[in-house]
Amino acid sequence: MADISTDLVVLGGGPGGYAGAFLAADRGVQTVLIDAEPKPGGTCLHRGCIPSKTLLHAAHVIHAAHDAEQFGIKFGKPEINIDVLRAKGLKVVDMMASHLLELCKKRSIQHVNSKATLVDANTLQAENGTKIRFQRLMIATGSVPAKLPSLEIGSKRIVDSTGALKLENVPATLLVVGGGYIGLEMGSVYAALGSKVTVVELTDGLLPGVDADLVRPLQARLRGQFAAIWLKTKVVKVEDVKDGVKVSFEGEGPQKEAVFEKVLVAAGRKPNSKDMGFEKVGIEIDAKGFIKTDEQRRTNVPHIFAIGDVAGEPMLAHKASHEAKLAVQVMTGDDIYWDPRCIPAVVFTDPEIAWAGLMENDAKKAGREVKVGTFRWGQSGRATTIGRSDGLTKVVTDPATDMVLGIGFVGPGAGELVGEAVLAIEMGATAKDIALSIHPHPTLTETLAEASESLHGLATHLYTPTKKVV
Repeated sequence: MADISTDLVVLGGGPGGYAGAFLAADRGVQTVLIDAEPKPGGTCLHRGCIPSKTLLHAAHVIHAAHDAEQFGIKFGKPEINIDVLRAKGLKVVDMMASHLLELCKKRSIQHVNSKATLVDANTLQAENGTKIRFQRLMIATGSVPAKLPSLEIGSKRIVDSTGALKLENVPATLLVVGGGYIGLEMGSVYAALGSKVTVVELTDGLLPGVDADLVRPLQARLRGQFAAIWLKTKVVKVEDVKDGVKVSFEGEGPQKEAVFEKVLVAAGRKPNSKDMGFEKVGIEIDAKGFIKTDEQRRTNVPHIFAIGDVAGEPMLAHKASHEAKLAVQVMTGDDIYWDPRCIPAVVFTDPEIAWAGLMENDAKKAGREVKVGTFRWGQSGRATTIGRSDGLTKVVTDPATDMVLGIGFVGPGAGELVGEAVLAIEMGATAKDIALSIHPHPTLTETLAEASESLHGLATHLYTPTKKVV
């Protein structure tokens, strides 16, 4: 392939990379998108967000069929055709990736399917032999699954999230190492498909760092779906044996040794910043492997920008795409800076957990005084009609101004509800603003209204007596 000279190179074709490349092209910038995948989409589309949500939808259907018994509707035991389910996931991914590739062509973006490393501050060398010279570079190389050296024994029965998504089979028993969102989402899928799932977590609760009030209903439901949840427990040794993987534990778990057909290591992710020549050109990288950037997502090398997982937490696709668009706007003359009031997060378990902004646990760590309004879904007409009264909505405000600092949900569809929370926080809304906004009945969005109303003695379905108004 002939060498290339261009204005902008985007290194990495994930949600941040292709969003940045598309906007740059739309603004008239000659753009080359370099990606190791044949089609854009990155980890999120090919090995993360999209395939996992396809499987989680299948799990949701199974759970919904089971829960229908409370309404007098009984289904037989589901028959799982693993080949069809796997093919469905692959079809969804290919359809979306093909559409992205078509959008590249429509925008006249040159897509180079290859890995590449920096040769100097203005040149990339692709593994396919192409040399690409550029005036500006956006690094969007994403992240990779973190590994635990003690579990690296070369066993095919020990997989990371990428391996789990291939869905080669449904093991009779599955150990999930790590109680974070990846482990719980994939554990939920395999439990629904028929595996006896055991989760081990080193800390004293699932989803470390997430507001405890939001985690509690999820943890209670998962105890009914999983074979076991062992907290304050550590895996210290794994060994391949005839029937599976023999695992040794330390901590408060009830067993010190057990055999599992398969082990999923869900130890989180780390930035993909090694062995790409970044240090060679003087790009500063911190101790965790993240590329350092300023508030315009520019590195210490002025014409090189970095966005997404490789440029810092939170490692979320929507954060990456917004950073990329900001960087392109800066490149093309806009005087703007990265200053979001909140970045939403969603855990796609059943029930879902979603939040945005400063939650109560974060406020306590920061020593900040807050006022909290909560509404339990047992008082929600909509939640009750769908048989899911285990949810909760939580509003965190500044006690001096009533301004909303954070909002969290746990319950079915929490990820769809959090968008209103983001808008409220970004617009500087107060809890009174939300309380005075008419929400449709009967819906789950009413739970946000009532949680906000509870802070002002206006809630209908909560008894919050106030001083008599004369």
